[in-house]
Amino acid sequence: QYGIVLDAGSSHTAMFVYKWPADKENDTGVVSEHSMCDVDGPGISSYSSNPPAAGTSLKQCLNQALRAVPKEKHMGTPLYLGATAGMRLLNIADPQASNAVLRAVAATLKTYPFDFRGAKILSGEEEGVFGWVTANYLLENFIKRGWLGEWIQPQKKTLGAMDFGGASTQITFETQDPIENPRNKVMLKLYGQAYKVYTHSYLCYGRDQVLKRLLSKLLQAQSYQATVPHPCWPMGYNKSLSLSSIYDSPCTEKEMPNLALNTTITLVGTGNGNLCALRVSKLFNFTTCSYSHCSFDGVFQPKVSGNFIAFSAFFYTVDFIQTVMGRSVHLPNDLKSAAETICATSWSELLQKAPKLEKRLPDYCAVSMFVYLLTTRGYNFNNHSFPNIAFQKKAGETSIGWALGYMLNFTNMIPAEEPSSHKSILYNYWVILILLFVVTTLMSLVTAICLLRRSKSSAI
Repeated sequence: QYGIVLDAGSSHTAMFVYKWPADKENDTGVVSEHSMCDVDGPGISSYSSNPPAAGTSLKQCLNQALRAVPKEKHMGTPLYLGATAGMRLLNIADPQASNAVLRAVAATLKTYPFDFRGAKILSGEEEGVFGWVTANYLLENFIKRGWLGEWIQPQKKTLGAMDFGGASTQITFETQDPIENPRNKVMLKLYGQAYKVYTHSYLCYGRDQVLKRLLSKLLQAQSYQATVPHPCWPMGYNKSLSLSSIYDSPCTEKEMPNLALNTTITLVGTGNGNLCALRVSKLFNFTTCSYSHCSFDGVFQPKVSGNFIAFSAFFYTVDFIQTVMGRSVHLPNDLKSAAETICATSWSELLQKAPKLEKRLPDYCAVSMFVYLLTTRGYNFNNHSFPNIAFQKKAGETSIGWALGYMLNFTNMIPAEEPSSHKSILYNYWVILILLFVVTTLMSLVTAICLLRRSKSSAI
């Protein structure tokens, strides 16, 4: 069987085609990524002034899905679209435009022969929890098949999940501590096991929105002069930007200056790691907290515990540090010093190291510094807990993200009750057979030893 999920993120849309054996619908570890397709162009929220174009943009990938899924399976293949923080922001700024985009997207999806199940905007909490379900499902932390075909509930702890998209970032983990804010508490029952999960989604703390907010703070600090130094951009890099490109988001519009939006300001890279860290830290509020523990901006968070998997832009940032900059990241200080090294590297050197990444290259200093501050001062990872974070894009051959967890939830492929007992009956038969085999082998050995001793004594 097959399932299709379109992950409509803030900066782009990705389509995932999943498959699983038809006779094992409630089995675990069997859903795998059959194929994926990156939609050309920006995220669907960018089409607010031309909603039909949002639907049209998906056609190339949907046509690929027609080829990927066997024709006879088309009608029974569920098709979902989930939109995340980009559409959440558009829904805040212009609900009518956001509804028009979703309607246009749904109209396109309905023209395909799949079982269309809806296009919706996910809440930040749903995005966080579905990402957590995906990671733990793929790593077989809920339940797995034993080598005899029986169900086993591995006595393994679940992993926490950290997602870093274009417009929001999420942290989700199982905790035994009290969750003081009920909005952050999710109770799940999967395969008969109860899980108490903490989750929070920080809107405006995704990669693209952080960079816009940082630009706004820099312009503010320099009173919107014609030329503004940018400590997080490399030396030798400068760019002119219109105010409209910075203040076109609900994340920055409150800071909009009383100037014409077509005003252009030139930002000049100065590559100053210490000053960059200082400017990025101003994006967080570490002082307000009405709970026993907070992360930042007055948000309750219990102490992080156990292992974590960090994906999306977390992975891409650390991967850049390791592969392009040749630095390993084991402790918080490794991340900090790597970020400082990126900041101190000139634009020409960076271009030489990674010419294919030219579009995103100027921002790796700021984003690396942000990831350092978010994980350490924000989420409170330290020298003891930071090494428990695995920065990964995939588990096996399957991408980690909310899409698989979303499909598993809506197709009821992770039951709340324990798996049916027919596998455990089969298991009992296997146990009996193995015991019989062991007893028979032991008796044969004892008989052989007795016969050997007899033949020795008769020879004497």
